Amino acid sequence: MKGRKTNLEGADCGIARSLQIVGDWWTLLIVRDAFRGHQRFGEFQKNLGLAKNILSARLKKLVQEGIFTIEAHTNSPSSPRYILTPKGEKLYTLLVALWQWGEENCFEPGELETEMVDTIDGAPIERLQVKAADGRLLGPRDFRLASRPSSVGA
Repeated sequence: MKGRKTNLEGADCGIARSLQIVGDWWTLLIVRDAFRGHQRFGEFQKNLGLAKNILSARLKKLVQEGIFTIEAHTNSPSSPRYILTPKGEKLYTLLVALWQWGEENCFEPGELETEMVDTIDGAPIERLQVKAADGRLLGPRDFRLASRPSSVGA
């Protein structure tokens, strides 16, 4: 059937289960905007230009998944704030990785007018690197998936 998505929540794959939660572009753009300081429905809607029903569904899912928590605003109870939880804040690595990949692969030289910088000194942040447990840098062909040792009978 058209429009039906495969449910990945039981998959034995960290990528598949992650995509079950944040696997559409609107969700990651909402999280990006939360890192930029947006907290209210209207702020997300205005910045993203997203239809209200889609934004509402995405925010509801992000709250259900523990990415956001809702806080009532004392001055405006009808306009709650969506606050990133510690679980949601851990998505910063994913956003930085996507930014850096996009920066390198989706723009012509000099086309991108913004960059990610350190909030303390304003210097550009270093490229993310994948390292082995002993600190060695790993390249794209230097890792694999492996079954974890079974704890049955231990």
